Amino acid sequence: MKKHLFILLALTLVCTFAACAADNTTDDPTDDETAVEGTTYELALITDAGTIDDKSFNQGAWEGLKQYAEENDITYKYYQPAEVSDAAYLETIGLAVEGGAKLIVCPGYLFEPAIYDAQYLYPDTMFIILDGEPHTADYATYAIEPNVNAIYFAEQQVGFLAGYASVKEGYTKLGFMGGMAVPAVVRYGYGYIAGAEYAAEELGITGLKIMYHYTGDFKATPETQTLAGSWFNAGTEIIFGCGGAVGNSVMAAAEPVGAYVIGVDVDQSGESDTVVISALKNLTGAIYNSISDYYNGEFRGGVIDHLDATNDGVGLSMDSSKLSNFTQADYDAIFAIIVAGEVTIPVDTDAASAAELANDAVSVTVVE
Repeated sequence: MKKHLFILLALTLVCTFAACAADNTTDDPTDDETAVEGTTYELALITDAGTIDDKSFNQGAWEGLKQYAEENDITYKYYQPAEVSDAAYLETIGLAVEGGAKLIVCPGYLFEPAIYDAQYLYPDTMFIILDGEPHTADYATYAIEPNVNAIYFAEQQVGFLAGYASVKEGYTKLGFMGGMAVPAVVRYGYGYIAGAEYAAEELGITGLKIMYHYTGDFKATPETQTLAGSWFNAGTEIIFGCGGAVGNSVMAAAEPVGAYVIGVDVDQSGESDTVVISALKNLTGAIYNSISDYYNGEFRGGVIDHLDATNDGVGLSMDSSKLSNFTQADYDAIFAIIVAGEVTIPVDTDAASAAELANDAVSVTVVE
């Protein structure tokens, strides 16, 4: 696996796409004001429930596509479906194909049924799906064709690192604020609990408390900010804001009370002074490398790739860390333990609820 590329790009145009309208259009994200009707776009990305400027999952994937396209003078564009549904996703994929897309990036588990159909409808178009693999809507049939590269990340590992770092830093009242309870988000949360427990046992302490909640979407909302604020006011010291723009609501709640936040997916330290560290997935590098493979005639079609600590797939943003007690040496040591497989970290299928992961060192309060 090639070394990861974490890039900060200024995205100034946001595309609004109505998949069901008769006059569907999107703004040109290449900022080419001379583009005329009939222009085709060779690379495309379709957003999921989040937005292209979410400073998280979608944006991390978009930056990988954009970087490759601009380095190699390839036209590119993104599309935003009108709604979160299999039909809207599939229709948007069709419009991207009609628009000239040779390769389409679909970031997110929510694309799985649409990609299952699209791989047969558009056999000459390549697809990259993140955090999922093609299957029918009823989960009865799984199949990945030669025009699909599926990429998973070990969110449980980097969630573990975030929980471990929090407790090593000295925090004992933690929070996890996830977005939709999709497998990737659940893995982040379960790993976070396990990492906190591991650090507590290592330090010989008990009585850790973790507040735990899924918001049900990936948006910044007043409701999420209010809930996070209530946690901080009740003594929670740090919250892992895990779900696209959900983290922005957590940051807004943390700022007036001097509390702290863990960012997600990309380095979010620039979003708020409250972000002390971020749990990273190598989204930009994964997309860049998969697109590069396609143009080099080595597209990993029909393959499910797993990116984890062993191949630079996940990690913490130590270069921008504001933690003082959790050092680079601490990080290197626990990272090596994960790479060596010396610790078992729960995944989304290991428990029906985060509450089941509570133990002698950690109590978990799930807020529905």
